[in-house]
Amino acid sequence: MSVPSITRPQARGPIGPAGDVALPALENGDRLTREEFERRYHAMPGLKKAELIEGEVYMPSPVRHGRHSHPHTRVVTWLGNYETSTPGVEAGDNGSIRLDLTNEPQPDAYLIILPDRGGQSRISEDDYIEGAPELVAEVAASTASYDLGKKLEAYRRNGVREYLVWRVLDREVDWYVNRGGSFERLRSVDGLLQSEAFPGLWLDPAALVRGDGATVDAALRRGLETPGHAEFVARLARDRREPLLPAGGEAMGD
Repeated sequence: MSVPSITRPQARGPIGPAGDVALPALENGDRLTREEFERRYHAMPGLKKAELIEGEVYMPSPVRHGRHSHPHTRVVTWLGNYETSTPGVEAGDNGSIRLDLTNEPQPDAYLIILPDRGGQSRISEDDYIEGAPELVAEVAASTASYDLGKKLEAYRRNGVREYLVWRVLDREVDWYVNRGGSFERLRSVDGLLQSEAFPGLWLDPAALVRGDGATVDAALRRGLETPGHAEFVARLARDRREPLLPAGGEAMGD
């Protein structure tokens, strides 16, 4: 990804240490366009995470192990195992997503159908995902998190087909499905949550919450052994396809 030839700002002032004009540093609550957000983000190479949600900058606090980092790893492992058995899809971790002109979130994890296999997002020349991933997953502390507020609304409006939120402190997993532009909760079947966008992507939410990785893996394996998953893999094998299903959201940038 190309980086603008700008000097990283050392302080919020008009002139940088080399005499170049310095960009103001990103700060929580800044109201910016996506273009300006990216300019300032590129100018802060030490910054690990910042998001633009509905035109406002969010910069999370330092990440705790039990409340975020370790649960994050469990979700990424689950999605990565699905990718391994499903050619034509890719999982991502903390990648910036260009949703629309006022939203560039950096979700904890996501899963996309590749563009040449009928996916609804695309990969830009500078290696960003543009448009809505089919599935986004976030690790949140509780229902108070902005993951279930402005970010949920931005994902819904831009056509994210499925949105999973693990509320760690509440010990709950919410899985939303975009139906006709509205997010509805995915109902469990025999205690398992089964993706509609990704056949065979099954989750035992209770096992995930209690840290029982073996049971999470077993549930996923059951899903991967279904005829629906085999049919999905066969469909993905045909290149240059139209999107498998309508996104169900509003057009990008509306």
